[in-house]
Amino acid sequence: GWKDAISTTIINFNNEKMQITWAARELFPNENVSFSYTFNEGKHKVWKPCPTYLMDQDYNSGCLFKTEGPTLAISIRNSNGSEEFFSKILKSDFYIKPNRPENVTFFWKEDTVTVSCNKPERAVKCLRLELQYKSKFDKDWQSRTSKCCSVGEQGFDPRKCYSFRVRLKRLVPYCNVVNYSSDWEAETFWMNGTLLDSCDDDIKSQSNTVIVLSCLLAVLLVILILLILLCKWQRLQKSVMPAIPDPKYVFADLFNDHNGNFQEWIDKTDHAMVQTKLDYEEPECIIEAESQQEDEKNSDKQGPQEKIFSFSRAAENNDPKAAQIACLMPTSNTIASFAGFQILMNDDMYVML
Repeated sequence: GWKDAISTTIINFNNEKMQITWAARELFPNENVSFSYTFNEGKHKVWKPCPTYLMDQDYNSGCLFKTEGPTLAISIRNSNGSEEFFSKILKSDFYIKPNRPENVTFFWKEDTVTVSCNKPERAVKCLRLELQYKSKFDKDWQSRTSKCCSVGEQGFDPRKCYSFRVRLKRLVPYCNVVNYSSDWEAETFWMNGTLLDSCDDDIKSQSNTVIVLSCLLAVLLVILILLILLCKWQRLQKSVMPAIPDPKYVFADLFNDHNGNFQEWIDKTDHAMVQTKLDYEEPECIIEAESQQEDEKNSDKQGPQEKIFSFSRAAENNDPKAAQIACLMPTSNTIASFAGFQILMNDDMYVML
């Protein structure tokens, strides 16, 4: 009954090596079994002992040996080989597990990707090339299978980063009785036809770009706020504390021509004013001065509309021989200039400035 109860796993690695395994601890808990095999057919079989045992807690649990033909016979016996526990004859070609695809290339054209690999030396018709891909926004892999050894897919977004992996599969049940596929080729990362180390680089680059732009905007905003505050502060400063004029600019000739020597500057300024007064002649209004009594009578007769004034140039030019000059001036509020002096007239009050 053991011959029917024993379950084995048979793998033919690319028709190069065979691996037979069994559950040693469950099937033979108290005995360490032996394994033998042969690729010869007919009555005269030559059994070979297992060259390499696979161990499970010091118990033989499998055997690894070279593939030497399409027909394989195996036998599991007790430790000394006197009693057979299990035997089987099988076609080794129906248990082939292919190797990984070699020299995988990616060809990008707009939104279409074509993946290809080298053709195996044999059994190409039994092989299919499987492509799986997903973006950073996908949870599950998307799969596409085609004949060996090229497969294409459309609809890739150039703004997304994709992960790709490929493997070879054996057709079931035409070529294999077990659905064996090769191990996955190393995963690669692509974005718009550019090979990346990982899709994390794309996320980091985008996050770095966002950080840089945010910092620039923050700096520009701070500068704008500072400029606004500076303008308002200057306005407030002018309204609260008005600027004191610099005498250097008001009296430019004092500082530029006389180096701040006030006495030299005032002497020269007085001399210039005297020369200006000498050159100026006031037009005569009345040639002959009247007596004070006549002035009072005339003023009473004429009323408050006109007044007669006399000024002596002797007060200005220190000239005792200067003639008296009188001008007829209106009595309303008037400001008149005479020989460098200003006279404010308001009714009967006259003030010399």
